Amino acid sequence: MSNAPAAANALDVLEHLSRHAEPVPAASIARDLGLPRSSVYHLLKVLLERGYVTHYVEERRYGLGQAAYELGSAYQRQAPLARVARGPMRRLVDRSGRNAHFATLDGRDVIYLLEERAPGQPMLVTDVGVRLPAHLTASGLAMLAALPGTQVRALYPDRGAFVQRHGTGPRSLAELRGVLTRCRADGHAREEGTVTPDLSSVAVPVLGRGGRPLAAIAVTFRTAESSPEHVADLVARARSAADDVARRLSPAR
Repeated sequence: MSNAPAAANALDVLEHLSRHAEPVPAASIARDLGLPRSSVYHLLKVLLERGYVTHYVEERRYGLGQAAYELGSAYQRQAPLARVARGPMRRLVDRSGRNAHFATLDGRDVIYLLEERAPGQPMLVTDVGVRLPAHLTASGLAMLAALPGTQVRALYPDRGAFVQRHGTGPRSLAELRGVLTRCRADGHAREEGTVTPDLSSVAVPVLGRGGRPLAAIAVTFRTAESSPEHVADLVARARSAADDVARRLSPAR
């Protein structure tokens, strides 16, 4: 039980808004959080005054405000994700003998924050700071699979959103949904040659509170060298590293 219920409720409201791709009515916030409407309106009033919430008057809905964005940007500038992930990533590469990379989602792109290379392994295009279309990468698919369907639809409103590199990968929302369904069923994402011909990757998401994808960890290998047993081993090692990062980011999990 929180010793500061008002602060806890305000954070619950912000987290609730962050989980929705579209603004939501105050009544649904109260219902979903189990709070009295009067309390929710009071919290929203304070958050509005501080800029953490925006009120869309004509729609009678609320969404995150500029202050929330600035707070998130400040968090990104501190690069805590990359700092926390560095140790688990190095151990993953040492134990797997394969290149590994750590990426986060930015709109329809993934941004690579870390790359750890293993001796004798091929050079990759996924260097630090590189952006690639999320739907073509194992890292991106792993994170997209953890998002609500409404958010995926908002990110990919039409066929023009589905850029290609080598003529492979999903070309429509229906195809992407099929791929994401397989990712959820398998518990990991996989791509074969959509980023670099003859190379494949498997990836698992790093999940935060509420199951939100914070990042993803992927391992890359030569497609010709893959076998079901080898892939399963790499997935297990990547998942162990992702769980380690998630625990470090949220010790109370």
